[in-house]
Formats: sequence, C-alpha cells, structure tokens
Amino acid sequence: MKQTTINAIRILSAEAIQKANSGHPGLPLGSAPIAYTLFQNFLKFNNKDPKWDDRDRFVLSAGHGSMLDYSLLYLYGFGLTIEDLKNFRQLDSKTPGHPEYGHTVGIETTTGPLGQGIANAVGMAVAEAHLAAKFNREGFPVVDHYTYALCGDGCLEEGISYEACSFAGTHELGKLILFYDDNDITIEGNTDITFKEDVGARFKAQNWQVIHVDLVTYPDSVQRISAAIRKAQKETKKPSVIICKTKIGYGTPLEGSHKCHGSPLGAENLQKTKEKLGWTYAPFEVPAEVLRHTRAAGRRGAKRESEWKVMFAEYQKKYPELAAEYTAAMKGEIVDLTAVDDLFKFEKPMATRQTSSVVLNKIAALVPSLVGGSADLAPSNLSDMKDTDAIHYGNFAPGSYEGRNMHFGIREHAMAAISNGMQLHGGIHAYCATFFIFSDYCKHAMRLSALMNIPVVYILTHDSIGVGEDGPTHEPVEQLIALRSIPNMKVYRPADGKETAAAWISALTGTAPTALVLTRQNLPQYQNSGLDALKGGYVLEDCEGTPDVLLIASGSEVEQCVGAKAELAKEGIKARVVSMPCFEEFEKQPVSYRESVLPPAVKARVCVEAGSPYSWYKYAGDKGEIIAMSTFGASGPAPQLFKRFGFTVENVVEKAKISLNK
Repeated sequence: MKQTTINAIRILSAEAIQKANSGHPGLPLGSAPIAYTLFQNFLKFNNKDPKWDDRDRFVLSAGHGSMLDYSLLYLYGFGLTIEDLKNFRQLDSKTPGHPEYGHTVGIETTTGPLGQGIANAVGMAVAEAHLAAKFNREGFPVVDHYTYALCGDGCLEEGISYEACSFAGTHELGKLILFYDDNDITIEGNTDITFKEDVGARFKAQNWQVIHVDLVTYPDSVQRISAAIRKAQKETKKPSVIICKTKIGYGTPLEGSHKCHGSPLGAENLQKTKEKLGWTYAPFEVPAEVLRHTRAAGRRGAKRESEWKVMFAEYQKKYPELAAEYTAAMKGEIVDLTAVDDLFKFEKPMATRQTSSVVLNKIAALVPSLVGGSADLAPSNLSDMKDTDAIHYGNFAPGSYEGRNMHFGIREHAMAAISNGMQLHGGIHAYCATFFIFSDYCKHAMRLSALMNIPVVYILTHDSIGVGEDGPTHEPVEQLIALRSIPNMKVYRPADGKETAAAWISALTGTAPTALVLTRQNLPQYQNSGLDALKGGYVLEDCEGTPDVLLIASGSEVEQCVGAKAELAKEGIKARVVSMPCFEEFEKQPVSYRESVLPPAVKARVCVEAGSPYSWYKYAGDKGEIIAMSTFGASGPAPQLFKRFGFTVENVVEKAKISLNK
C-alpha cells in the first residue's frame, strides 16, 4: 500500500499538470515518498478541523511543485475533489498555480517566490516556541507541535534562505524540520553551473543538525525517511535539515533532466511513466484502498485533537487566566484601543519614531500577543518593548522563548518573511522594524503579507531627506510610491503623535498589513489631529467658508502647509490644510466624505511630500502644484536639505499662488 500511495501522488500530480498543459511535474514525482512518509506517519493534523491550534505545520517552500500539495490535500481528506485536481491552474479553481493561503483549505502559507516558505516556516517555529514557553505548564503541553518545510535547490540559492536558516540555528529552533529535495536540477539545467557548495556543511555551520537520506539508491524508502524524521525530532537544541538525494521526474523518460522541471511530461511520456510505475488505473482514478489508507491518517488526527481538547478543558480549570489569554490570542482578539485616551497624550515636539515608541509601549501592556523587533536597529528605530516594574518583556532567545522582543539581526528580507510566518501561525500579532530605505529588502515578503491578507506591522523609520547627513543612499525617495502601489497594503505616514497612535490602532485592528513610515526629526503636535487619521485623510486646519486653496500633505510636510496657511491668510487667501496620513484608508471612505475634505470645486491645490510625486497627481488635479522629490537627496543637515529641495513655507505659499492663477 505504501508504494501504491506514493505512486498515486506522482500520477495525480503528473495527470493534473498534463491536463492543464502547465506546471512543474519534476518535484512531485521525485519527492512523493518524502511527502507520503510525513503525512501518513508523522504529520499531526485533523482534516475535519484544518485550523486546529496544535496541528503540525507543513510548508511547501518550493511552491512551483504545488500539485504535490494538492494531491496530498485530496488524498488526506482536506476537502479537495478530483474535479479540483482536474481544474489545476484554471481560473477560479481551488488549485492555483502556486499554493495560496486563504484560498485552498490546508495551505499554511502562500509560496512560490523561492525561499519565502523557508523563512515563513522559521516564523511558525518561532511562534510555537514562544507560545509553548508562555502557556505550557507541567502536564499541560497546550502548544506542542512541529513545523516541517520542503525546499529545493532554488530555495537554497536565494539569499533569504541563508538569512532565515542562520536565524533559526542561532535561536536553536529544535522543532523546525526542513526537507531538502536535492535533485541537482533547476530550470536552466544542472546546478553545477551555479551551485556547487556543500549544503550540509553550510547548515552545520549555522547550528543545524544535518541528516542525509539516499533516495537515488533507495527511491521509495519510507523506512529511511522515517528514521531521519525520528532523529530530527529527538534533537531539541537545533533545527534539522534532512537532505534527501532524489531524482527529479522520477519514473519518467525525462528522469534527471531539467526538461521535466517546469513543463508537462507530454501524453506519450506520461503513459510511459504509468507503465514503468505499474499504474493501470484510468486517468485521475485512485484505488479505494489507497483512500482508505490515507484517510485513516486524518482519523488519527481527529482522535489526537479530541484528546487535546480534553487536556485543554482541564487546563482551563487549573489555569483559567492563562487559558483565557491563550484563547484570545489564538482568535486574534485585542482590547478596544480607540477607547484608550492615554494613547493620544502628546505635548512637546517629537519625531514620529519617538511617538511610535511611546504608543508601542503603551499598547504592549494592553496587547500581550504583540511580539516583534528590529533588524539590528532598535536603538535607532525605537521598536523595542521596554521593561517596566509591572512587565518584563525580555528577549526571545534560547532559554527565554517567552520573551517578546525579537532580535532579527541584519536580515531584513528574512525578518519580514519570518514575521509573516509568526502571524500565520496564530497567537501572535507580529511586527518588525528597519529604516524605510531598507524596505526594499523587505518588499517581496511585504507583498506576500498583502496577498495573504495578514496584518503584520512594519515600522519604517528615517522616512525622507530628513535622514540628513547619511545622504542619498539612506534617504527614501521612491519607497512611498512603491509600497502604496501594493494592493491591500496600508501605508501610514503620520504627522504627529496622535496620528501615530491612530496608525497603530489601524494596524492592529485591520486584516491587512500596515507600514508605519516615521520621521527621524522632531515634528510639532497638532490640536485637531487624532482618530480622524483612521479615515486616511481629514481637515486638520480650516478657514471660514469655502477655501481658495487646499494644502495637502503627509507626515513631516504637514508642518510647512500649516505655516503656509498662516502666511496666506495675511494676504487674504483662505487655505485649508488636509493631512493625508494614509491614502488607502482615505480611498475607502464614501465619496461624500472625500469630497467634503477635498471639494471638487476647489481647483487650486498644493500637494507636499518629501518623496516621489507620483502618488499625488490624482489629488493635485489639473490646476494643482506638487512639491516632491524628483531626484535623489544629498548629504547634509536636514534643515538645509529641506530648504534646498523646496520643502519650505515660502515655497508652499509660492506654489499656492501659482495654482490660484492657473
């Protein structure tokens, strides 16, 4: 039955790819015995409750091999049907080209961009370790599961895998087990042309346990794979990599060739594969005994969940407060932060990185599930949760996994993807931090946050030419428009402390990721700012009657608009100052509200932002003026830079008059 089931995985995958005339058959054919052994004998899951808290997580980092995932989800009873497999890669099917979180039941994360899944798996292992340290008590292993991932050569060539695996080894994440499908093939051919390193030595140097399994000499050795998994599970102080030497496209005429990596086998080769594997069933037919065999694993999982629930009921009786906190964390519940007046108390000028730190630390005491940190920049981006007399936040580290402050190291790309994994696991509200300019390193993972609709918070400080002396290499120019162009990403650039508080509230109460774009330099506090920032844009300072000109800005440039309003008033020109901290939230408001803030009849407008102008043309209209950055910045004191590039009260006044005279 083992061999028949392994071949069922292979043939289902190859048939679906052939029917779609699109896909990657090589990995499912070669790694089917790995996947079978894991799902049949080790993976803890309940197919009737795929979101059970204490299930093991499985991540297919090599997401191009998605038919492996879908074949497993069908065979092991997660709800996919044969029709779903037949509709592989078709519009609106449950079996898209790469695994998509939230789209297909049983998929733990969206993968496909190589290496992202490895880092997501690291984040899931972080979450498991943190929650176990926080909630488990003697006799009550409420959180006790493994994170498994399967990657290929391509994942390990991507730099993010080095960052993530280095982090995992440093933090001794012993319940993380990575299978490496070592078949020596990528799209262009044999990996010898690009990738000759000793992968085992690399992982050993990163403090991983390294286990080798030969699936070339012993192609379907469930026994050898099982022994490797058991050995990995026994090592509690190191993550484990199981290096499985395989043949891509096993059993096909194209076995061992890059020609079966990303193209269907072809009808003739598929038939020859079936003949070699002794597969005599009709297309998409699975023997009943195979389904009985695989579905039994799901029933075992149901029994384990039932036992877990009995244990948790006793845990609730003995530790009611812990149980209540655990339940709220896994549901993602937090207190109503809009009712916390203390979040909005700011008086003296402060940089928004400072106001964010104040708000973060007040929220941290109210939201115990908040966990996060920085890419070695916490002293500058002020992203750490500070110990108080009442609460010791601590650092997440071996021996203190209950710590809530993460030290990601100088690994921005992995940091963002690890945060995705922490958020996906559940029980954690994840945030991470770096300088805004380095959001470019994070961007692919940030894009996946948005695609998966998960509310990771990105703290991005030193947001403009206000960086000053560090110069153009560190002064963001195009980054705002880059993040604003990502669908489902909220980008907040607050003008003061109260707007920063509103931005944090939005970030922790929504379902989309949020970028908090914050200044290095001090900004004034405004009397009329506050929760209106949740609407994305609002009238900060107004005039009597209909304004002659609208002055619209975000973040630090609101200050110049407020100053320009006062100067224009001396000349009898009525101006309205609109603070626009978040375009995305403003666009969600009813048309009536948006037009009340930006009356269509008022054509004279000045939009001001120390970044790319491309965000602003919609709001400037055909008679508006834009003060923005169309070049890189320069090195020098920030006040001098703002003057050189036109971010002054005088220039806003001048542009307002130009707009009025158009």
